[in-house]
Amino acid sequence: MAKRLRELEDLSVNVLAGVGPERAKALAKIEVSSIFDLLTHYPRRYIDKTKQSFIGDLRVDESAWVYGKVVSSATVPGRGRGKGRTELRISDGSGSLRITFFNQPWRVRQFPDGSEALFFGKVTEYRGHKQLANPEVDLLDEADRRQITAIYPQSDKLRLYSRDFRGWQLEALRRTQTLVEPLPAWVLDRHGFVDRTAAFSGVHLPETMAQAQEARRRLVFDELLRIQLVLVLRKHRIEATSQGVEHDTSGVILARFLDALPFALTAHQATVIAEITADLGGPVPMHRLLQGDVGAGKTVVAIAALLTAVQGGHQGAFMAPTEVLAEQHFAGMRPLLEGITVPDKTLSLFDARPLRVDLLTNRVTGQDRQRLLAALAAGEIDVVVGTHALIQEAVAFHSLGVVVIDEQHRFGVEQRAALKAKANGDAVPDVLVMTATPIPRTAAMTVYGDLDVSILGEKPGGRQPIVTEWAQGADAQEAVWIKVREEVEAGRQVYVVCPLIGESENLEVASAEETFERLETHDLSGLRLGILHGRLPSSEKEATMTAFREGRVQVLVATTVIEVGVDVANATVMVVLDADRFGIAQLHQLRGRVGRGANASFCFLVTSDTAVGGDDEERAQTNARLEALVRSDDGFELAEVDLDIRGEGAVFGERQKGRSDLKLASLRRDREVVQLAREVAEGLVADDATLASNPELLDELHLFLDPDDAAFLFKS
Repeated sequence: MAKRLRELEDLSVNVLAGVGPERAKALAKIEVSSIFDLLTHYPRRYIDKTKQSFIGDLRVDESAWVYGKVVSSATVPGRGRGKGRTELRISDGSGSLRITFFNQPWRVRQFPDGSEALFFGKVTEYRGHKQLANPEVDLLDEADRRQITAIYPQSDKLRLYSRDFRGWQLEALRRTQTLVEPLPAWVLDRHGFVDRTAAFSGVHLPETMAQAQEARRRLVFDELLRIQLVLVLRKHRIEATSQGVEHDTSGVILARFLDALPFALTAHQATVIAEITADLGGPVPMHRLLQGDVGAGKTVVAIAALLTAVQGGHQGAFMAPTEVLAEQHFAGMRPLLEGITVPDKTLSLFDARPLRVDLLTNRVTGQDRQRLLAALAAGEIDVVVGTHALIQEAVAFHSLGVVVIDEQHRFGVEQRAALKAKANGDAVPDVLVMTATPIPRTAAMTVYGDLDVSILGEKPGGRQPIVTEWAQGADAQEAVWIKVREEVEAGRQVYVVCPLIGESENLEVASAEETFERLETHDLSGLRLGILHGRLPSSEKEATMTAFREGRVQVLVATTVIEVGVDVANATVMVVLDADRFGIAQLHQLRGRVGRGANASFCFLVTSDTAVGGDDEERAQTNARLEALVRSDDGFELAEVDLDIRGEGAVFGERQKGRSDLKLASLRRDREVVQLAREVAEGLVADDATLASNPELLDELHLFLDPDDAAFLFKS
């Protein structure tokens, strides 16, 4: 009888031959406790023995898999307290090769004379002889004579090796025999997928590489489909159960605002405003993610959404992640809204009053705060700017219609509930979430697939190109400070961002203060410097930012508190110290603080020298990041580069943990399958919003979902 995944989840690995209490404990440490866990513990690679390298053909500096039989083994003592090295001599008939393991004396016991193994590593030369030093090892036994050999993640510490997994997988598949097929026949036929039984067999015990690839494609699709089904179901459920505010989109307030702008909208801005307006005019609450590259003009789009609420008699709220950014947004929005009037039938002489915009942060206290809260509750304030404190219990709105949230991608269920509590009646305010950190398309589809997505990729005319240079070493740094002085003497201003040091804010503050002191007394002595970091009191932060905006501070030394939102058109230079400590997205954000005025702008990515610390892979990644930033100022292109360099952990970490995390699928390698999974998920939910007609697939989703998610998605 065909088995469901749930049955395999209920079957312990202890039933397998060779898995006693000690082995079961070791497997549990790598999160393999059930037969299901074992079957989804996938090979990391395969060896095609028909294409393995022969020892006699090896060349120095090439990386290769080599099969060999151990001819001899010996331990060579180390000097002093060193553990020495273990040396093997292996042969495959075409020649012999030295295998060296440093500080691993137990390897002698692992490789008795006559034992066979596969070794992978980079060929080097030592005293005239070719060798592999500390190679990756896969032990073979007499029973394993397949042409295609699966290589699993191994652990010498836990004594878990590929040959063990191959034996356990073979037994698990024999016990399982046939698996329930949850996909409708039309999905298999239309997209050429093998069935699930063949997929698990093919991924663990393939006869050919083509069979392994087909098996992987099917299992990758299964993982991605489950995630997409959850997202599509969640979106469908919210739309089916939430009542939104049907806004008046025919009013004149928005039109007057757009007509009065001193610049023309970009084509992207016009498209996105139209998308948002269509959402706001409908009965379903908007929940849209606006991705906009640095400097693409998201603020104008946000104001358009807020004014659509106001022209129907509702209120708008703009929430920023920090007080500095809330104050910055308020300062930027207020001049754009000057001269806008709002219909008011309570007035006797005129039928309109000036639109009222206010700022609510923790700096507003005492009677001022009480007056502001009272005006908000009475509907006298049309648009309020603040932090997440805006949705706290003490804050009441007369009629909250639209909320714009800046740089808070995961605006979750709890915040939605708080918003609903702010609404009059059952209507849920519309939500626009904005980010200036572009997200790769496949990642956005996977991480934020329950949101509608709009993209601003086109920058307004008049933006100056930013020349980006990687300043490596002391001489290059000295040239940077010379350039800074030149720009300041020309009447321009400069940001200097201090390194990101671990996760300690105290260390970052110390770094900023130390940098400030050094620059003030040495490299930039005589210039007017200011300092900004997260530990300063709000009043000092605001005073420093005001002084910088007004030009009284020429060089602002700061931590990444200025990463987003800060807009000073006269700033033309961004210097990022120890730039190798930052990621691509953060460096792109910092660079976006300049290039906002009429003058040419510059970004200097400063590192100590060309040999960035860490291992070879870490250095290669750092070099790739910095080279990409020098090459491109397109945030969407850089997001794809970041995904390729760092992997999906860079963008996938925000998603909920648990069973639905990807074990085999890769957002980098499997971009096409992400799109395919989305299309299939939408088709399945369109045909049956509860999946009641597919009990096998429904049961599988329940297995992967936590109880709260399941209750929300499938309650009648």
